[in-house]
Amino acid sequence: MEVEKSAESNKKSKNNRDKKMTRKEILEKKKEMQEIIKAAVSQKDPFSSFPTFRHYKKKDLSVYLDSGCGDSLSSPVKQYIQNLLKVNMEASYGTEWPVEEKVKRREMVSSEARYIFVYEISNVDANITLKLSKKGRCNADGMDDKGHLVAFVHYRFTIEEEIPVLYVYELQLEHRVQGKGLGKFLMVLIELIAQKGKMSAVVLTVQKANMIAMNFYRNKLRYLISTMSPSQMGLQTNYELLCKSFDYEAKAGLQMKHLNGANNSPYYMVEVPLLQIYRFNDQRSFFFSLLLACYRVI
Repeated sequence: MEVEKSAESNKKSKNNRDKKMTRKEILEKKKEMQEIIKAAVSQKDPFSSFPTFRHYKKKDLSVYLDSGCGDSLSSPVKQYIQNLLKVNMEASYGTEWPVEEKVKRREMVSSEARYIFVYEISNVDANITLKLSKKGRCNADGMDDKGHLVAFVHYRFTIEEEIPVLYVYELQLEHRVQGKGLGKFLMVLIELIAQKGKMSAVVLTVQKANMIAMNFYRNKLRYLISTMSPSQMGLQTNYELLCKSFDYEAKAGLQMKHLNGANNSPYYMVEVPLLQIYRFNDQRSFFFSLLLACYRVI
């Protein structure tokens, strides 16, 4: 009897130790995620790793890209962001726009907000380009000395479902520069930044009413509806959460997708990380051409 009690006691003790180890592992994982986010946020200049993405030239469009932070935006840039958001998003949000606009204004200037700004330069001048390249990357101090703003990306490094992700808050282009491959070019850069920062996925929100954006992300860039999206939980909302994952854990937690063959055997879609391609090839010009060809930028 005593032996049985002792064995039961030892079993309970072992279970308690296992539970403590599990809690410890959870805490260690959270700490690890926080360190990853902290390291990613500390990298102020994404173009130092991807210099070929500073410029984009296609058809009649020639632009220069710069980076910025939400708490360092100048008044002209803030106004530009607000105006472009209103022009591009008011129709999609409908009656919800007045409330949503206030939310976006608060998000815009957060210290966690990271930006990619796109400046159009009609006559590309070597002196201007040199001047821009010497500026601090976390400072968007006006439009006059950089050219005319035509687009921007607002993104953040955060944690979703215990997975480090790059969350795209906004990808906004002026109408006149749409349809020239710039949007795809910017999303390729975003995915590279995400993988460089050890993020496991890129996540973003799309209004269901914005069919152009939905088609762009789902059909052209192969983003999937996330398991976090309200529609996957039986909830009726005006938006979907989309994502593209770079590792198995993220795929399992955010977007696991089965590709069933004729025999209904499950296969998982695997995508080669862009960053691995970038590191593999030292010839930047070749990589750049290959990358754009793969994404069929037109």
